[in-house]
Amino acid sequence: MHQGQYVFSQVMDSVVRHRFNQCVARYGGEYRVREFSCWEQFLAMSFGHLSFRESLRDIIICLTAQHEKLYHLGFRTVVRRSTLSDANEARDWRIYRDYALILIQETRSIYVDDTSFTLDLEGTVFVVDSTTIEMCLNIFPWARYAKKQAAIKLNMGLDLKGNIPAFFDFSSAKENDMHFLDRIIYEAGSYYVLDRGYGDFKRLNTIHRAQAFFVTRARRNTVFRRIYSNDVDKSSGVKCDQVIYLSGYTAEERYPEKLRRIKYVDAETQHVYVFLTNQFDVPAQTVADIYKHRWQVELFFRWIKQHLSVKSFWGRSQNSVKTQICIALCTYLLVAIMKKRLGIKRSSYEILQILSVSLFDKTPMVELISEFNLLEIETPIQNQAMLWDS
Repeated sequence: MHQGQYVFSQVMDSVVRHRFNQCVARYGGEYRVREFSCWEQFLAMSFGHLSFRESLRDIIICLTAQHEKLYHLGFRTVVRRSTLSDANEARDWRIYRDYALILIQETRSIYVDDTSFTLDLEGTVFVVDSTTIEMCLNIFPWARYAKKQAAIKLNMGLDLKGNIPAFFDFSSAKENDMHFLDRIIYEAGSYYVLDRGYGDFKRLNTIHRAQAFFVTRARRNTVFRRIYSNDVDKSSGVKCDQVIYLSGYTAEERYPEKLRRIKYVDAETQHVYVFLTNQFDVPAQTVADIYKHRWQVELFFRWIKQHLSVKSFWGRSQNSVKTQICIALCTYLLVAIMKKRLGIKRSSYEILQILSVSLFDKTPMVELISEFNLLEIETPIQNQAMLWDS
């Protein structure tokens, strides 16, 4: 398998071209295009992410240096910086968003039996959060959200089975996080883990009416009346497990159903957490454990900012920025698919470091990974988000 193929082509092999072409056709991506197709644009940008390039010029220099190999990578001609820049500016970013959503479905399907998430729950657990990507106001005036600041917000739901993005979109940095909840299609029986910034009771009621579950932290000013308390083992860290109704006209109107309120003290930090959930059938300790996994999305955001180019941008327009981020997510998903299908046990950090220096190698990926002796390398903790690790 993959004999004689460049490593870069091995990664790109997971792309189903007719599905990709459907996304291109949907938005007229190649209308009146004679050369440099959307596929070549996707290849060039993916190469930039995998090889940790810092600019379009950097990408073009590296590809031009290997010009005799470009045809075998899928390029029909040598790529020019202006051509790539124009494509990022002009071609609809939704082409790559839609293909990212296709890859998400494929990736989640092959990670459905992933054992890295250890909680025994019937439904899928999604962690919902956002990250604000800061920009220079002089260069990106369209992203202004304060007098002297510019940024774009990436909203995401992370499936904890394999730590795979399940849904995502973009918004203005000044948009309140809770508006993202209005754009999510909820899956019955699934869990949605939210921080306090998403604690709008009307939107939590929408999750409840969709027959899904939420786990969130209660705000300090939450007013309620207790119906009864369940027995708890306080030595486990659970201090109380109550069934409550919200008090106050507005809160009670927005969420008229009963809620479960759990007070928990973390044994390591002694920090006190108060959780609200509409799930009454699992132990209180399990609810606390579900919320602990919320940090996986923070690790994911940190990881893609460090190892894929979503912190420094290769174009100035809103279209080019969103194109770059969407292709970064596609690249992440393609590597995740390859890792699972080939049964590679290395961490995501190690895989990308190997790929970055081996894209023009013809060694089959499984052999390439096994040849690297990384046992003596101490990987920085911040680079080892538990992504895809089994």
